[in-house]
Amino acid sequence: MNLHRIRSALVALVAAVWLAACQTLPPQEPLPPVGKPSPDFLPADWADLPDWLAQELPASWPALQQSCSALRLKTNWLPICAAAKAIAPDDTMAQRTFYETWFMPYKVLNPDGSDSGLITGYYEPLLHGSRKSSTRFAYPLYAPPDDMLEVDMGELYPEFRGRIVRARLQGKRVVPYFNRAEIEAGQAAALRGQELFWVDDPVELFFLQIQGSGRIQLEDGSHAKVGYAAQNGHPYASIGRRLIDMGELLPEQASMQGIKNWVEKNPAQLEILLGHNPSYIFFRELPDGISGPLGALGVPLTNEYSIAVDRRSIPLGVPVFLATTRPNTFEPLNRLVFAQDTGGAIKGAVRADFFWGFGELAGHQAGRMKQSGKLWVLFPKGTEPALK
Repeated sequence: MNLHRIRSALVALVAAVWLAACQTLPPQEPLPPVGKPSPDFLPADWADLPDWLAQELPASWPALQQSCSALRLKTNWLPICAAAKAIAPDDTMAQRTFYETWFMPYKVLNPDGSDSGLITGYYEPLLHGSRKSSTRFAYPLYAPPDDMLEVDMGELYPEFRGRIVRARLQGKRVVPYFNRAEIEAGQAAALRGQELFWVDDPVELFFLQIQGSGRIQLEDGSHAKVGYAAQNGHPYASIGRRLIDMGELLPEQASMQGIKNWVEKNPAQLEILLGHNPSYIFFRELPDGISGPLGALGVPLTNEYSIAVDRRSIPLGVPVFLATTRPNTFEPLNRLVFAQDTGGAIKGAVRADFFWGFGELAGHQAGRMKQSGKLWVLFPKGTEPALK
């Protein structure tokens, strides 16, 4: 296969993936416009941040330390992280002065100029499983397959800069990697032998893939941690949105728990429902001793102080001031958090996924969270966005 034919095949593949993404059903509430590589920002004053002077900043200080562990050697972060080391972890006044000295707040705007967007939640679930398959533990978590290619299209054509395509070879053709339905039907032969664990519930496994990380309780009572390793390249599609469109659930019922309740009543339709989302996540086992799941920044997430963002709009690691409400209430949730993760469904400028932590209570909060919110990015001085 010559270079021209390879390039032609890859360009065709990108087009196919792009068209598939355009046909993806929207999530449970309308999303703001998809983020741009350079979103619009509006300079702000510290007084514009709701409840800024009432913030319990020591609670977010560990999340700052996690960002520093990843960014401390970068030129603009070197003095910031050095200054943070000299501040006591319980000194609210010193921490407020620190942020106001080293950062500048900018309100995030959507491409259409609006300043509100969708804030959802995620968590670290607990599944029951084994390292060996059995009648009880029949559903595998896979490590990434060896035959999945990751193609940086920008290396071939500048107009596709930043576009990563995951594909496979089929004879002399480059084709999209297997989708969820094909993987679960056993068509991806390269996944045989890539099983990390086997779990007892396909629905919980599906939601583990949406969350991106979790824990497996093994038969001896010990826990193993797993985290995101790769994705099959297909766009995410919401099964909650699918059930709404089918008339099976009302929008307010399409929470994680509402979907699980529907599945319990309609087990024969489970395979078709899950196959509606062609995206598939592959995992890796994480080392013991880390404080939380690893986000896209490569550091452990901090319960209730880490968020997932669209990295095309908000750089990873930065402080972000979030103004939203608690799940299914009008109670304000105004908080300094840190952009330390990404997600397949997190697309857009004013768009965030709030990490609630581990366990059943965190899952309850995350599953109900579909709030409107606003974001302010705290840019390190010297890295402020270029304004139009």
